[in-house]
Amino acid sequence: MATTPRAIDDLLATMAKLRSPDGGCAWDLEQDFASIKPYTIEEAYEVADAIDRADLDDLKGELGDLLLQVVYHAQMAAEQGAFGFEDVARAINNKMIARHPHVFGDAAVRSPAAQTDAWERQKTQERAEKAVAAGRAPSILDDLPLALPALMRAEKLGKRAARVGFDWPDAAGVLAKVREEIAEVEEVLDDADLAVIREEVGDLLFAIAQLARKTGVDAEEALRTANAKFVARFQAMEVSARAEGAALSGEPLERLEGRWLAAKIGTAAPARLGRPLRCR
Repeated sequence: MATTPRAIDDLLATMAKLRSPDGGCAWDLEQDFASIKPYTIEEAYEVADAIDRADLDDLKGELGDLLLQVVYHAQMAAEQGAFGFEDVARAINNKMIARHPHVFGDAAVRSPAAQTDAWERQKTQERAEKAVAAGRAPSILDDLPLALPALMRAEKLGKRAARVGFDWPDAAGVLAKVREEIAEVEEVLDDADLAVIREEVGDLLFAIAQLARKTGVDAEEALRTANAKFVARFQAMEVSARAEGAALSGEPLERLEGRWLAAKIGTAAPARLGRPLRCR
């Protein structure tokens, strides 16, 4: 069923009522942009989770939750006289039309790759215009929010830098950098200064994000998959222990590694089992 203007109007009216000093919700009234921000981020991840699970019924609900966040922020902005939901909708609509001249204008139809190049050029121009308006020099690294997951931001930073040629020629070059960073972590493991260790581990994580980028792997998605795999295997260890009337917390490491290996056998081909957890 198509979305109707009435449905949006109802949602906007509901949010306005929740934020009304006259009979509104006390909790909603005390919120501000900063306090709502974590919920906005959380809802975006819940949308991603529903997509990963291919659960369209759940996706409908999660998209509604995310839309509520947009409406919430727009309502607070309207209360300050800054902008409203209509301004948000108009701005993104105008942006999409401007970025698709081959659809809404006279530009020739392009291949997906050519469209991507044109999109990136336009975004670069928009970033430059924003920087000039703010009275500062533009940077190719502008508009990469600090609130992005750090691994995702690292990958995007590398991608931006690559546009000016600052990049490894291939994945093998990045892998060599990863090995270099591992060696530097090893050198400082016994360092009493946690800040030094944190810096070297950070360099290693940044290099790994670039390795993912150069191999065409989405680093954030790869880590989410690894997390899910770890959860499945660890929970299999818990099930195994309970079946024997045991508890993981009371078992020696050698026994835990045995349970881990058994869990891996149940979820991976033998050729990919690898070494025990502590050796990975």
